[in-house]
Order: sequence, then C-alpha cells, then structure tokens
Amino acid sequence: MLARMTVLAREVDGGSAQDAFLADAQRYRKELLAHCYRMTGSLHDAEDLVQETYLRAWKSYNTFQGKSSVRTWLYRIATNTCLTALDSRQRRPLPTGLGAPSSDPVDDIVARDEVPWLEPLPDDSTDPSNIVGSRESVRLAFVAALQHLSPRQRAVLVLREVLQWKAAEVADAIGSSTAAVNSLLQRARAQLDAVGPSEDDALRPPESQEAQDLLARYIAAFESYNIDQLVELFTADAVWEMPPFDGWYQGPENIVLLSKTHCPADGPGDMRFVPTTANGQPAAALYMLNKATGVHEPFQMHVLAVGEDGITHVVAFHMTTFEKFGLPDTFPGRVAT
Repeated sequence: MLARMTVLAREVDGGSAQDAFLADAQRYRKELLAHCYRMTGSLHDAEDLVQETYLRAWKSYNTFQGKSSVRTWLYRIATNTCLTALDSRQRRPLPTGLGAPSSDPVDDIVARDEVPWLEPLPDDSTDPSNIVGSRESVRLAFVAALQHLSPRQRAVLVLREVLQWKAAEVADAIGSSTAAVNSLLQRARAQLDAVGPSEDDALRPPESQEAQDLLARYIAAFESYNIDQLVELFTADAVWEMPPFDGWYQGPENIVLLSKTHCPADGPGDMRFVPTTANGQPAAALYMLNKATGVHEPFQMHVLAVGEDGITHVVAFHMTTFEKFGLPDTFPGRVAT
C-alpha cells in the first residue's frame, strides 16, 4: 500500500512533499501499531488500522498545516480511525473477563470461536525504549482491562495517561470539549480501578534472571511431561486461561489437573517450546506433535506474568501460525513432509 501511495504522490506533484512525508512518517509505524493494538486488542486489526491511518494521512496531506508535529497528527488520525472501526466491533475479552466464576478443571472445555478474543502482541511490534511502546502499556492485563471501557474512554485514557497529552489536545483530537475529556477520563479510571490489573507493578521483566529461570523450568516441566513440577512454579492464586476456550482456572493444583486432563500430549517429547516475549512479558511458543506426520506444529502461545513469588498468570493463546512472532511453522530443525 505504501508503495502505491508513493507512486500516486509522484504522479500528483513530482513526489517531493509526499515522499518526504512518507519517509518521515515511517518512523512512527511501530508505535502507531502499539497504539491501535491498545485500542482494539487485536494485532490483525491494528495492522489494518495503521495502513488505513497512513492512507488517510496521505489523502489529507495537503491540509496538514504544521501546527503540530507529524507524529501528533498521525496519532490523531490513528485514534479517530480506531474509533470509527470500534463502532461496529465487539470488545475483545479474555475468559476471565466474561464474568463467570473459575471453572472445574475436569469438566469439558468449551471453545467459543464466535467470541473475538484478545490477541497477543509480539514484542518486536513495539519499541520498549519509547513511552508509547513501553511494556507496561501493552501488558496483557492492562490491554484486557481497557476492553471494559467504551471506545472513547479508551482513547482518552490512552492519550492522556500513556501518551501524556494535555486534556485540551485530546479534546481537539477527538472532537470534544475539555470538560467532556476530563469526565471520560474520570469514569475510565474508576472502571479500571474496578477491573484493572493489580499485578503490573510487581511483574518481572522478561530479561530478568527470575523470569528467565522460571520460564526455563516451566518449559522443562512441559517438555519432559513432568506436569506435577508446575505446582512449584505458580503462586497460590495463579490464574490460567486459554482462549478460545471460555473457562479459566485458579490455583496450582487446578492448573496441573487441567493440563493432565485436557492436554493432547501423551508423554515426553510431544511438546516443544521456543522461548520468546509477547506484550512485554516472557512467553513460550508451544509446538505440539502431530502424530500423523511426526512433525511438531504451532499450537499455543503461552504468555506468562512473573511476580515476586512465581508465575501469577498464564494466557495460553491457541495459534495456528507463529509468523507474526518471527517463528517457523514447524519446530526449528524439523521439516514437514
């Protein structure tokens, strides 16, 4: 799309102004992707909305008066592009956000494919050195909490508290008044206090020794099919959920029993993991053995929250491809036949 936009720009006026704009605007692609992800909870939707943002910016480039920076202008366009899209889309929850109590690990598990579930975000889609791509603002618990807000509440909270915009700037961006923005922010904060993450401040970054050690032990327990070892890794009130299945499970014993009851693996070697990061958290890509082909294929992306006393939360997203995470579609070293 960007190549087509560049060609069109050259046809219009020799391309000098638009080419310079496009070259400058590309610096903000990753942070705009993180912004649209926060708003929608979907990597795929965010990618489409960033493309739409650049297309809208190119079409309206001649109206850009330079009263704000290109970056601020792009964020205004991206925010309104997201708000328009969210008018016709459902919120993206995790199973814990559906309002049901924790599930019995030996009961049948039920897939709800009709639910537009929250999706994980590969870390290479953000820039942790930049405040708008900071780990805290894309952690799963925070993005899941945002889904409880109305689209306009989300926009105001993200612009004010993640991007640190002034209330008047936000009001101008979304076509509202400063008083309305302040009211939206107050309601958004109250809603987040009710449903928001309590774990974020205590989470260990993925590169920390504690997180690395726990991730290695977590992977080893699954790969060796020594599931009972997982009890030692989870905190007493740890939570496990695995969209598109709508149940969620609390406590190490329940998590272990769930794995023993419903995991399709039969023994050591059936599961292979590749450590990675997602949403600013340690993660592991699970390849499950396809017994018909003898090849380990993409199965789940486990995103871990590691606190002071162990693993506090795991979201095991069902995945059919790991392309967005830069990982192959068969376990490294294996070739599908």
